Amino acid sequence: MNQEDILREKGIYRVTIVGSIVNFLLLVFKFFAGIAGHSAAMLADAVHSLSDFVTDIIVIVFVRISAKPEDENHDYGHGKYETLATAIIGIFLLFVGFGIFWNGASSIYRFLRGGSLQEPGMLALVAALVSIVFKEALYQYTVFKGKKLNSQAVIANAWHHRSDALSSIGTAIGIGGAILLGSHWRVLDPAAAVIVSFFIMKVAVQLLIPCVDELLEKSLPAEMENRMKETILSFPGVSSPHNLRTRRIGSYCAIEVHVRMDGKISLEEAHRTATAIEDKLREQFGRSTLVSIHVEPTK
Repeated sequence: MNQEDILREKGIYRVTIVGSIVNFLLLVFKFFAGIAGHSAAMLADAVHSLSDFVTDIIVIVFVRISAKPEDENHDYGHGKYETLATAIIGIFLLFVGFGIFWNGASSIYRFLRGGSLQEPGMLALVAALVSIVFKEALYQYTVFKGKKLNSQAVIANAWHHRSDALSSIGTAIGIGGAILLGSHWRVLDPAAAVIVSFFIMKVAVQLLIPCVDELLEKSLPAEMENRMKETILSFPGVSSPHNLRTRRIGSYCAIEVHVRMDGKISLEEAHRTATAIEDKLREQFGRSTLVSIHVEPTK
């Protein structure tokens, strides 16, 4: 593992550990506030924070595996373990979102059938407001670090923080409405939860689609492939880049391409030019990029 990979792994651990500590403190506070404040909505929010804490652990475990270099059983490295971690987070989010929707819809149904909803306490409202502030701050910090570290799993985890903040907004609206507007408006609590659940499930789908594309070996975007061809053609004596094959492997990508060079040049010169192209592509698309260039004589 080179120095850049070591620094990247340490950065991912640092941001994830910060998130896990905040999540743990929040979920303890939320469970206490939900029980003491007699708020089913806050207890559901606490479960959502618990899911954040679980996904932090998933990121820590899978990033360590994905950072391992290639071995005899993994010729292309272990990058897709990070993709798998992202997919697990997305699936987890999808289930959490559906769970919030189901609980909220069930409460609304019971209320419309004449059932009563318990009034939550002020402590639950305070907990929701505290959660919004801390989770949004944690999202901003985590997504910034995720982009800087080029880690899909960290960015996915950041969106999990944002989904918890959105959930807390819905919880705050519902609890606040139930406290301030009286018993006839307590239905605001489950109604807000249902609305937030759709945002959570939307984020989950947005995370899962790129994972599915990568696991199905979808090519990189056309604009990236065009940049690769432009880079190859910028070398004198190199022409006709063809049979270009690209794919993403976790935080890095793989590039395979055929190029043409003058058949009269020496093998050493052709090798030197191909190596220079590989170095240039890695400079543009990441030092861990896997590049394979097949040289053919110019027709």
